[in-house]
Amino acid sequence: VQLAESGGGAAKVGGSLRLSCETSGFTFDEYAVGWFRQAPGKALTGVSCIGSSDGTTYYADSVKGRFTISSDGATNTVYLQMDSPKPEDTAVYYCATARQFGDKYCEPQDHWGQGTQVTVSL
Repeated sequence: VQLAESGGGAAKVGGSLRLSCETSGFTFDEYAVGWFRQAPGKALTGVSCIGSSDGTTYYADSVKGRFTISSDGATNTVYLQMDSPKPEDTAVYYCATARQFGDKYCEPQDHWGQGTQVTVSL
């Protein structure tokens, strides 16, 4: 199982950024996939997940209405569209296999990408 993030970088408040997570070694029927982030000096937190069975999505309250997660089964890629980013979204973003509880909660499992830095400025 492998995951690899791309698409991070600098963004302006009010702009947009799209992260990609290329996966291999499993299908989306086997695992949910999620985005998690860690800001400097802060704990790792869940951002968004997409379910393995029915595509159910989970969003942290802090990103609801601004971020959109999607998956492409043909390319085994999961995307995180970040619209109207804020400075507090600055963090290293990781994609990982996940365990999802409907639209209520999502926790990471055993397989992680290497992370991609997102920096949002005014």
